[in-house]
Amino acid sequence: MSVAAFGRHYLFYRNTIGRILTSSRGCYCSGSSSSRIYNLIKATGPMTVARYMRECLLNPVTGYYMKGGQGILGREGDFVTSPEISQVFGELLGVWVVADWMVQGRPSPCHLIELGPGRGSMMKDMIRVFAQLKDILPSLVIHLIEASPTMRHQQRETLTDLSQQQQQQQQHDIEGKESESIQLSNGINVHWHSSLTNVPHGFNYFIAHEFFDVLPIHQFIDIGENEWREIFVDIETETKSLKFVKSPNPTPASLAYTQLLGGRYKEVEVCPDGLLIIEEISRRVKTNGGGALIADYGDVEIKDFTFRGYSGHRQVDVLSSPGGVDLTADVNFSHLIQIIKSQGCVPHGPVTQNQFLHQMGIRQRLDVLLEKAEPEVARGLINSYQWLTSPEEMGERFKFLAISKDGKHVPTPFQ
Repeated sequence: MSVAAFGRHYLFYRNTIGRILTSSRGCYCSGSSSSRIYNLIKATGPMTVARYMRECLLNPVTGYYMKGGQGILGREGDFVTSPEISQVFGELLGVWVVADWMVQGRPSPCHLIELGPGRGSMMKDMIRVFAQLKDILPSLVIHLIEASPTMRHQQRETLTDLSQQQQQQQQHDIEGKESESIQLSNGINVHWHSSLTNVPHGFNYFIAHEFFDVLPIHQFIDIGENEWREIFVDIETETKSLKFVKSPNPTPASLAYTQLLGGRYKEVEVCPDGLLIIEEISRRVKTNGGGALIADYGDVEIKDFTFRGYSGHRQVDVLSSPGGVDLTADVNFSHLIQIIKSQGCVPHGPVTQNQFLHQMGIRQRLDVLLEKAEPEVARGLINSYQWLTSPEEMGERFKFLAISKDGKHVPTPFQ
């Protein structure tokens, strides 16, 4: 499908289905996620996979990400991310920002925007690089896009060296605000926002690491002759458990995406929120300059459904414990690339995490750390390096995609 055709159908979706999705976000009930979802289905009928993900992950009361960061991230939680594995990962992303900023003429101010900062580990490692290189410090303003108050608190703890009493006072001062700000000891101003729309315009770098994979998806299945049906979540009457069902007729979403769904594959996942966000990022890069770096697991071609759940580092049934497990799906980079092009920007990649990290100098950085490391620490560094770069671990599964304003500038290491 051409970019123009993709854009027409995407805009139709954004202007029609998007309103439905937005209005549904306010429909919350008290109680556990399981009981709330059960009552919602009884009251309104089967819900889309996108609605189910949104309720499980982002409900203000019982959503998986809204309940807090403790027990979710890290080796002791349900899943671990690259920045939690090794400081080198965030350091190399910091080097990427500084190197690109210098090539583009050192503009000031430079807004660095991270979407979904987790516990703040990656940003902390990036800031360490900024403090060492110093040139970018006077120009840098950091913006963290985070909706969860508990996760914001975790991020402040990670980025600052405040005492527990100071942390509690700071939490009291800014609790419940849409946007909040602090100044770090090195002079960098850090701002938190609940959405990207609250971030001021200007020369900007966007970093999105394992962000797009948790955005709600719609699932569609080809029943023959390019006739598509949407997958819904319903109640199994006898056991009162949840189950997947196929819509008996086309849905508004399947009709909106008819042209996008055609192709070689019988199962297709579409992430409308991801398309809206990548459109906004691309528009800002095109207008204000800068760039973006997206790191996530996925591919340019996805043949089957990838929706899955994780708990305790093990894959589990996505319907087994609503609100109690992490839900995720592979990122379809081909969809992102088409939106990037539709805004007049240039996509670069995706390349594998193994390629990106090695071309950014992970091996050289590892060698420096190993020179001063005790044997036990050295073993940990080597294990982390292998975890990040090995094809059997994260090296091939994770991809990096960059965005530039035009073809005149090709960011490192995508030349």
